[in-house]
Amino acid sequence: MKLKKFSSADISNKTVLVRVDYNVPLEKKWGKLQVADTQRIENSLPLIKELQQAKAKIVLMSHLGRPKGEIKPELSLEPVARYLKEKAHLKASFISQTVGDEVKTAISQLNPGEILVLENLRFHPEEKKNDAGFAKQLASLADVYINEAFSASHRAHASIDAIAKYLPAFAGVHLQKEVEYLSLVMENPDQPFIMVIGGAKISDKVEAVQNLHKVANMVLLGGGVANNFLKAEGIETHKSYLEEADKDGKVSYLDMAGKLVTENKTERVLKDGYIPLPKLMTPIDVIAAKDKDSKKTEVVDLSSGMQDTPNDDDLMYLDIGPRTTQLYCDLLIQAKTIFWNGPMGVFEKDQFAAGTREIARAIARSGAQTIIGGGDTIAAIKKFGYSGRYDYVSSAGGAALEFLAGKKLVGVERILNN
Repeated sequence: MKLKKFSSADISNKTVLVRVDYNVPLEKKWGKLQVADTQRIENSLPLIKELQQAKAKIVLMSHLGRPKGEIKPELSLEPVARYLKEKAHLKASFISQTVGDEVKTAISQLNPGEILVLENLRFHPEEKKNDAGFAKQLASLADVYINEAFSASHRAHASIDAIAKYLPAFAGVHLQKEVEYLSLVMENPDQPFIMVIGGAKISDKVEAVQNLHKVANMVLLGGGVANNFLKAEGIETHKSYLEEADKDGKVSYLDMAGKLVTENKTERVLKDGYIPLPKLMTPIDVIAAKDKDSKKTEVVDLSSGMQDTPNDDDLMYLDIGPRTTQLYCDLLIQAKTIFWNGPMGVFEKDQFAAGTREIARAIARSGAQTIIGGGDTIAAIKKFGYSGRYDYVSSAGGAALEFLAGKKLVGVERILNN
């Protein structure tokens, strides 16, 4: 996949309109809304610094939250502009408009290297409608367009899709890195390649598993995702979280899980060179309780064929068990490439955190190329103190999973060198 990369000549002394993803959580402190998680802002800083060195005028545009085409002050990007100025120590200012003459005047007054943050794109209903007129208004603000919002590039919105028709369009620094690492997983991972897939919703991940299990040597399943596979294998999951079908009932995730189980039934992977294991691994034991707030937990053996008792009927599977954790960690030691998306259980509760914590530790300590992603996965590594221990951390969420599922992202398609 060859992206259009900008040269020094493309940006030097130009006005550059950058689509960033500053859809960050905000919190109220000392009476003001402030940025609560800065990761997505930090992802954009290398590009901003490169633009400053080229003496470009920098115009940043983003969405924040879901204002549904209305002006909602609590979803303003003003706190983000304030963070750039006060915490990142950049020459940044904010304007409470997104397009129009006031914005053009503000841009004309910028000095080279200075930054103007536009108001929330989604205050305009035209943004989500991919409206050509709105895209033209945005394009009229600058000489060049750069997409630095890989995490929004699966959306056919005006600032991602239509705008690329009206300005020279290039890939941002962080977007290039996202595509590079995710393409590595899809196309040329060092073997053995192990996927670790968890989290609550199978709907988010099943297509990525369908696509990547062909190149992976092994897929280790946990969390709510594993419950679908367990049930597809005929194992009782009691009251555990299951996403059996989509909201319209047209797509059966149980059927999709079942097909993957069947497809991989005859494939075996050798542990320690001689112990045969299935390629698609479901938990062999789980930590269960009546609900996620319960302090009373028990280990349920899923491998012995033991008969359930009436006392088991109310159980929820809320973490992988100790034997599964040990097995998964032993397997991860053998890997040369690891992709991890989704926690192994309800890691926010201490009684259900061990599986995710130990997997995070094993991946951090491995000698493999390690690529992790997903909001909950990132929250977990922060909780357990493993931030900075992985080769690449993707904050792209849904866009990354669609990319890994082999789907074309409209924003990426617009900046390909065809």
